[in-house]
Parts: sequence; structure tokens; C-alpha cells
Amino acid sequence: MEYGATVAENVARVFDRIARAERRAGRAPGSVKLVAASKSQSLLMIKEAYAAGLTVFGENYVQEAQEKISGLPDAEWHMIGKLQGNKVRKAVSLFSWIQTVDSGKRLEEISQCAVEAGKVVPVLLEVNLGAEESKAGISANELPAVAEVSEGLRGVKVSGLMAIPPYGIDPEESRPYFVRLRNLRDALARRMPSLELPELSMGMSGDFEEAIEEGATIVRVGTAIFGVRSWR
Repeated sequence: MEYGATVAENVARVFDRIARAERRAGRAPGSVKLVAASKSQSLLMIKEAYAAGLTVFGENYVQEAQEKISGLPDAEWHMIGKLQGNKVRKAVSLFSWIQTVDSGKRLEEISQCAVEAGKVVPVLLEVNLGAEESKAGISANELPAVAEVSEGLRGVKVSGLMAIPPYGIDPEESRPYFVRLRNLRDALARRMPSLELPELSMGMSGDFEEAIEEGATIVRVGTAIFGVRSWR
């Protein structure tokens, strides 16, 4: 894909692709939330994206996010990287959402910090669909047990599931992983009717249209907005 010369052009293109994917899937216009994955991007670039109409940003590292969030407090900020135990309190204070909960222990830690802060944090349970050792996430078999930990926790609201398919595969090859995450969410909702699980966070720059067609409510897009990331 050839990206536009400016962030604003890229943002417009991504919004258009999302809208077309929503129509193809028979989804309501605006039913998909776009999270701009802004890891390693400067605050200036993020503000360009905000001026172009983006209001939700996702960061991978608590320390990197802190300065950006203080520089753009009116945006909605999601934690989309692995959350270390020693960063939970700070993450709870900074982020609107935490998308990468990968254990019952982490649920309990987030809840405790949130209760102390007088808030309730919406969270997503991250599922390791490809059983990849290099990735975080809960196995499909462990998912119900982790979800059950949330019952009675006052500081968290489990709102759905999140996943990253194996890297480097064709967008169409991502589709079965998206279907599986949707099926896991639906099965969990039937098993635990007390939980409301409307959210499916799946799909990135290379495959977000396929993800939307398979039920994504949140897509995390970085490269298609900001261009190729300069790795640190």
C-alpha cells in the first residue's frame, strides 16, 4: 500500500477504508473504533493525527506514554503493550483502557489500584491465538478461568477480547484467527452471562479490513497512519 504524503491524508484514507469495510460487513457506520498505535511516534506527529480527527491512541510502554498523555490529555489513551506488574499503578492512573490483560493476577492488581484511585478501568483479555511463545496472552483453554477471576472485582470491567495473529501472514490468512477470537468471545459470553463482552480488538495496518468483516469493534493501526516505524 502506498501511504499519503501527510498524516492527515493517511488518517482520511484509513477512515475511508474502515467505512467501506463496515458497509461490506453490514455493520453500522461508525461502529468500529480506530486506535492509532503511536508507539515511538513524537508528540508532534500524534498532535497532527489528533488535528486530522483521531481521538484515540494506543501506547505500548507506560514510561513512553506518560509524556504524550500529559501533552494531549483530551485524547483517549489505551494501553496496547504488555503490562508489567511494577507498572500497573501508573498505567491505571494514565490510561482509559488496558487492552492487554494476560492473567488473573494482573486483573486483581489492576482492580486494586483502580479501587484505590476511585475508578473502574475497562479491560480486554489478550488471547494468544497462535500459541506463540514469543507473545503474551492467555491460551484459549485458560480464558474462562481468567475471566472468572474478574467476578467480584470492583475496579475492572472486562469488556471483551484482544488478539494479534501471527506476524508476516497474508491478510486473508489472518481471517481464521479473527473468526476464532469472535467465537471465543461468544462462547465466553454464553458461559458467563453476567459479563458484557461487546468488544473485539483485532486487526492492524495490514489486516484491519478483514478484521472488521469478521466482527472487530476496535482496530489498532499504526503504520498506515504514521508510516513505517523507526525502531529504537
